[in-house]
Amino acid sequence: MIKRFQARARAVKARGIPPVEGPERQRFIQQAKDDYMDFAMLGDANASLEDGILVFRIDLRPN
Repeated sequence: MIKRFQARARAVKARGIPPVEGPERQRFIQQAKDDYMDFAMLGDANASLEDGILVFRIDLRPN
C-alpha cells in the first residue's frame, strides 16, 4: 500500500495541466498540490497492522 501511495505521488507530480484558464486553472493547480502532499505523506509513512487496524505513522516533527 505504501508503494501505491509513493507511485500516486510521483504520478501527480508528473501530471500535466489541461488547457484550462482562469479560476479553473488555479483550482486544478491547487488540487494537484494537495493531492501530492497527501500521497507523499502517506508514501513516507510507516504502516502496521495493530489488532486488525491498519495504522499509518507519520513523523511530523521538524528535523
